[in-house]
Amino acid sequence: MKTTVQTLAGSRIGLFIDGRFVAPRSGTYVPSYDPTTGEPWYEFAQGDSDDVAEAVASARAALADPAWRRMTQTDRGKLVRRLGDLVLENADALARLECRDNGKLLKEMRAQMRAIPDSYLYFAGMADKLQGDTIPVNKLDTLNFNLREPLGVVGMIIPWNSPLMMLTGTLAPCLAIGNTVVVKPSEHAAASSLALAELVIEAGFPPGVVNVVTGDGATTGEALTRHPGIAKYVFTGSTATGRRIAANAAGNLAPCQMELGGKSPQVIFSDVDIDRAVNGVVSGVFAAAGQTCVAGSRCFVERPIYDRFVEALVARTHRIKVGHPQEEDTDIGPLALAAQLAKVEDYVASGTREGARVAAGGRRPQDPELARGWYYEPTVLTEARNEMRFMREEIFGPVVGVAPFDTEEEMVALANGTDYGLASGVWTRDIDRAMRFARTIEAGTVWINTYRSAAYMSANGGMKNSGYGRRGGFEVMREFSRLKNVVIDYSSAMQDPFVIRLR
Repeated sequence: MKTTVQTLAGSRIGLFIDGRFVAPRSGTYVPSYDPTTGEPWYEFAQGDSDDVAEAVASARAALADPAWRRMTQTDRGKLVRRLGDLVLENADALARLECRDNGKLLKEMRAQMRAIPDSYLYFAGMADKLQGDTIPVNKLDTLNFNLREPLGVVGMIIPWNSPLMMLTGTLAPCLAIGNTVVVKPSEHAAASSLALAELVIEAGFPPGVVNVVTGDGATTGEALTRHPGIAKYVFTGSTATGRRIAANAAGNLAPCQMELGGKSPQVIFSDVDIDRAVNGVVSGVFAAAGQTCVAGSRCFVERPIYDRFVEALVARTHRIKVGHPQEEDTDIGPLALAAQLAKVEDYVASGTREGARVAAGGRRPQDPELARGWYYEPTVLTEARNEMRFMREEIFGPVVGVAPFDTEEEMVALANGTDYGLASGVWTRDIDRAMRFARTIEAGTVWINTYRSAAYMSANGGMKNSGYGRRGGFEVMREFSRLKNVVIDYSSAMQDPFVIRLR
């Protein structure tokens, strides 16, 4: 892989179209900033509508090319498996790219890069398992069956918090099915997507099967989501941006698959092991500096243990180390963007104005070595109420609000009292109670006595303002294929041409 941290630093990198890097039509490049210092470290191309049109044309040409269109399902699976192998071979370099680009912990990025190949392997095995159906009909001498086919060109708009992991969840099944793709990574973390494009060619995929256009949302993203050559869109990001993309896509009747914002509840009942539950809450909201869609940022604790739980949570939060993401003992690195840091500060300030109490954190670290970066301490706000702004809106930072509850009915109302429905967690030893929670909670994922536990074999996604469509498991294969019905009449009878044949 050529696009390593060493070769990328201080350089310019173009758009990846038709199997090679090309300069943007405008000649414009934009700096990407290192969150640990706030300084630029490389420049990416600012694509415009002409660049997007070229990428879509490349993807459409690859879709029609017999080298891809006529490739057997088994051979497509072999290519997908080879791509996973290359990700594993280059895991350390890819991890360092993402660490430098978005500030995520190097140890977490390494773990992600070692896990991502398993997802490619899983969907590689699915490539020749996507089957149609033979349908029994009330007509003699008729064969009626369904075929599963590729959708066409899929447009993917990828977030900055875990670019390759989020990309893999839809790229692997799309390629296994036989689609081609145009990827627009976030302008805040494009390096790893561009590096992956190189590996796609090395794996043996025909040029044009995967294209990467970089740039901002207002120009590049807008052009991509309005292009009539896209068959379906994938988007992960904010609800507001998701609405904009859906509106643009509707103009071309293109469907979307969206994973949007979240304001996920974690519910703690009084029968739990408090230390274990505290560990789960810490994992759910402070890992990745809270920059995950499923962050369990609303914590509801049964009143008999509320004070003890808060005391334990605050003590555990004070032991979290904020530091440089490449240091092995760091627990939380910087936020990915300067604007995100300002947003987190604003939410904490609004919470205290509305009556919440800062029990831990609530400020930037005092360590002078971190002063240039976009760091923020893990923050616990107690005396929280659902109607407070920081409890209603997605923060995307290391902030949790903690509130007590008295009854199970009250807990359900609190947990469901949000516009979002992406994920949820419950901590209890009572299996009956846990199953009642799973049935009544309005969320696409329910974790019981665990949190932030991902598996590429299971379908996941949101409801309400957290989006629609599912990723993972065999369900995603249906998302990115289309059904075609075929009817064969093998009788010798002559039909009345003016009467529909119902029997």
